[in-house]
Amino acid sequence: MSINCEILDLRAFQAVVELESFHRAAEALHISQPALTRRIQKLEQAIGAPLLERTTRHVAPTAMGQEVMPLVRRMLEEFDGSLFAMRDGALRRGLITMACVPTAAFYFLPTVIKTFSEQYPHIRLRIRDLTANEGLQAVARGEVEFGINLMGNSDPDLSFEPLIDDPFVLAMRKDHPLAKHDTIHWNQLEPYPLVVVDRSSGNRTLLDGALARHNLKLNWFYEVTHLNTSLGLVEAGLGISVLPRLATPQEDHPYLVSRPIVDPVVSRTIGIVQRRSSALSPAAEKFVAMLLKTWKTP
Repeated sequence: MSINCEILDLRAFQAVVELESFHRAAEALHISQPALTRRIQKLEQAIGAPLLERTTRHVAPTAMGQEVMPLVRRMLEEFDGSLFAMRDGALRRGLITMACVPTAAFYFLPTVIKTFSEQYPHIRLRIRDLTANEGLQAVARGEVEFGINLMGNSDPDLSFEPLIDDPFVLAMRKDHPLAKHDTIHWNQLEPYPLVVVDRSSGNRTLLDGALARHNLKLNWFYEVTHLNTSLGLVEAGLGISVLPRLATPQEDHPYLVSRPIVDPVVSRTIGIVQRRSSALSPAAEKFVAMLLKTWKTP
């Protein structure tokens, strides 16, 4: 034989006894008073005896209620304790799977991973460095918990939390004629062989769209699939390339330099993509919070 009651029925009874009021208990539990009354009645039916007695000024447990209250309190403490233990265990051991555009993976992740691994040394991280489109698909299909990606997604099932704006810059050799300028205008690129990534890239789509709004177009000579390949061609002296700043060497490079391009300045926004319908695991939640704290632009 089993007694049919729910955790919320027990919480309702405990709240009324401790707060000595149906009104205050309903507010504390964020439910209506009729809903609270139904839960108490359901528990009384399961036990087979009244648990509370009410007067116009006072609510108090009956003799049976006084007998049941210590048991209810212990059951709730054990239940809550077990859930917290499971949550803590998930933070001590586990696996976080994320998707990340390659340039952001290099820039955003190492600092955060180092700090996170010091705090949670037994949590493993699986990083899928994917193109922007592939990364969005991986998040949407639930193959990863979240992604670090470009803004521009129009999928209503995905949310986007911005981290930083990443402007496009011109990458070239230090001995290139344009390297003497502090800033570059788009029309200055025309005389030189230009290396671009192909149209399957989210970066290319974003850049072409922004320039088209200003009646500008890139006249490319070399088209490649990966940003790293374009840097290789630039380093070999075969041309110049328009790249996101994060894709260029972040420290002094023996051969390459980058310069901002203006009129217009074109930027991509990088942020965290999640499914609206799914909650992150406790470990992923902690990692995302650390990522936002470390990199989010004020």
